Formats: sequence, structure tokens, C-alpha cells
Amino acid sequence: MNPEQFNREKRYQAAMSVARRMLSAGALTPGDMIVIDTKLKEKYKPLFGSLSLDIYRVQS
Repeated sequence: MNPEQFNREKRYQAAMSVARRMLSAGALTPGDMIVIDTKLKEKYKPLFGSLSLDIYRVQS
């Protein structure tokens, strides 16, 4: 993983961490998480983030 890939991954994971906390607090729905995850993957193109399970799709 080169430094650019690392930074993209770090930014994606940080943004998803905030979104997960908002989901836990009830500020977001599982459907919102699908939209957020999709947009963040498009924006940051993470290497490991793209391997995440689609748990939000199951919950919505």
C-alpha cells in the first residue's frame, strides 16, 4: 500500500466511524448508511473498505 492509498483508506475509515456512531445514536437509518457507504467508496476508493460486509443492506 502506497502513501496515497493509505490516506484514502484512513479518510474512508474515519468517515465511516462517524457514520457508525450516528447510526448507533439513531441519527441515521440503515438505509442512510448504504447511501453514505456507497458515496464514500466512490470518493475515497479504499482498498480494505471495499471488502467490508454489506451489513447495512441486510438491516434495511
